[in-house]
Amino acid sequence: MGKGNRALAALVVLGITLAARAQDRMPPIPVEKMTAAQKRAADQYKELRQADLNTPPWTVLLRVPDYVVPALQMRLHNLNNSALSPKLTEFAIFIASRQWTNNFEWNAHYQEGIKAGLGPEILAAVADGRRPEHMAEDEDVLYDFCMELLHNQSVSDATYARALAKFGEAGVVEAASLEGYYTWLAMVMNAVRSPLAAGTRPPLVPFPH
Repeated sequence: MGKGNRALAALVVLGITLAARAQDRMPPIPVEKMTAAQKRAADQYKELRQADLNTPPWTVLLRVPDYVVPALQMRLHNLNNSALSPKLTEFAIFIASRQWTNNFEWNAHYQEGIKAGLGPEILAAVADGRRPEHMAEDEDVLYDFCMELLHNQSVSDATYARALAKFGEAGVVEAASLEGYYTWLAMVMNAVRSPLAAGTRPPLVPFPH
């Protein structure tokens, strides 16, 4: 990439960052302004996760308090009891996050993905919108399954057969559910322009239209 292109890319990233910060449509609700149902959902979240509800997507979902606990239970299942390995679970999350250019989820999961065994070069390729090279067999199967589902709204017989043989029926359901769950969260956060933390560089830029 030449100097001119690098400068342009830097300006695009800066513009995205500044725009996101300026246009946060649903910032966290101060405790004193929460309804009784919102306070109850925040308390249940803290009890389940042993942490305060203070970041997206949870601060956004709190506008519909009944969403918070079921959404968190889904996340805890993905974290602790998935039929897929932690590496593949994180890979599926990155694929959905890239599809929707959701920098919040991408950043939130990056270190978890590396810790789970995903190579930085694989994540760099996904971030660039490229098919990663030198994937392990399980990564290759999952990538094709998720990409077909996201782009074609279906999965071919050949890809389905590979996923079924590699992951079993439960793994196929998990993979499809991860794409749906993180697409949902990305859509919610994109709609309300949930910002990154101050000083955080967005690693993803929108795909051209």
